[in-house]
Amino acid sequence: MHFHKRKFFVFSAILSVLAIGIISFTIPTQPKPRNLKVLPQNISHDSLEHVMDGFKAALGVKCSFCHAPSKTQPGRMDPASDENPKKDIARDMMRMTMEINEKYVRQIPHTDSVQLQVVTCGTCHRGKSKPELQ
Repeated sequence: MHFHKRKFFVFSAILSVLAIGIISFTIPTQPKPRNLKVLPQNISHDSLEHVMDGFKAALGVKCSFCHAPSKTQPGRMDPASDENPKKDIARDMMRMTMEINEKYVRQIPHTDSVQLQVVTCGTCHRGKSKPELQ
C-alpha cells in the first residue's frame, strides 16, 4: 500500500509541474499598433507586417527609413513615434495612391474577369527611395 501512495505522490507531482508549465507558457501576443493615421485601427499584425514589407520592397529601404529610433530601448525602433519626417511623407503618399486609385483607376470600366492594375508605391519608386525622374 505504501508503494501506491508514493507512486500516486510522484505522479501527482509530475502532473502538477506539467500543468504549471503549460499554464505559465503563453504564446506572446503582438502589441496592438498605435498611432495609425491612414491604415485601419483594427488591422491585424500579419496584415500590418505585409503592408510594411511591401513598402520596404517598393522603396528598397529598411524600417528605419520611416521609423524613428526608440528613446527607451537602444537599438530598437519606436513604430508609434512621429519624429521621423519621412513617416508623414509616407502617410501623404499612401493617401495620394488611395485617392488616385479611387478617383481614377476604379472608375475604369472593366469586367470581373479583368483585374485592374492599381497604383502602388512601386509604380513610381520601383525599388528606389526616391523615384527616378525621366
